[in-house]
Amino acid sequence: MDADVFANYLIGLREGLEAGLVVSILVAYLVKVGRRDRLPVVGAGVAFAVAVSIAFGALLTYTSTTLLSDFRSQEIFGGVMSTIAVVFVTGMVFWMRSTARGMRAELDGKLSSALQLGAFAVGLTAFLAVAREGLETALFFWSAVQAAGSTTAPVTGFALGIATAVALAWLLYRRSVKLNLAKFFTWTGVGLIVIAAGVLGYAVHDLQEGGVIPGLNSLAFDVSEQISLGSWYGALLKGVFNFTPQTTVVQAVAWVCYLVPVMTVFFTGGKLLPRRRTRTAAADAPVRSAL
Repeated sequence: MDADVFANYLIGLREGLEAGLVVSILVAYLVKVGRRDRLPVVGAGVAFAVAVSIAFGALLTYTSTTLLSDFRSQEIFGGVMSTIAVVFVTGMVFWMRSTARGMRAELDGKLSSALQLGAFAVGLTAFLAVAREGLETALFFWSAVQAAGSTTAPVTGFALGIATAVALAWLLYRRSVKLNLAKFFTWTGVGLIVIAAGVLGYAVHDLQEGGVIPGLNSLAFDVSEQISLGSWYGALLKGVFNFTPQTTVVQAVAWVCYLVPVMTVFFTGGKLLPRRRTRTAAADAPVRSAL
């Protein structure tokens, strides 16, 4: 599989399955409480969320290619949006790992309250639950496409990932397959962190070309004669790590300073971070008695 296809397949699979699980939880709850009449409303909310996400991606493309005519503005816009994408995706990876177990209870509670308010509230709940995933996915996918360059491979990989996610979500809902979601989201989270590090490197280079960050001509290394992006290993490095044979010092520093601490915290769960000192029961006693 082409590296650009694989990287974007992972994005589509991970993000698509998250959204698919959200939809399946909403549908399962309505079926359980005997409110199948609200299923079309949930479907409408999900469809509207998907449409908004697609429109957002189209707006990003239109802005970068049409509204911004000069090269410098395009590079700055691409760099800023890619940086934002990295922030959102990183937050999503950690959020999903910490709240996945309680997601069903949270969504069931929200939908239960929405059922009491009426059809519009049910549709809005479905829209908001899926739209967050959709907008993050659209932004991150757009950034990944920009980093890959003018090729159809990212679109192909992303479409295949979404199709696989939809099929998996349906099979999980029907209990036709079993999937260890904890391991799935852990290892796909690792993959997304690696891809996000590459997108951040691309963002830094864009901002350097836009004149926002200095050091465009200060190279950390130049292996263009040793590694060709036309080779299979060059394409692999480019697709997965967004590797460029000519990498600036700032790019390399940004890549390392993102990947190492984020991956460390992801695997340790923040156990290496200093913990806040907690008061003893005796120390808290005067406070409680005073209240």
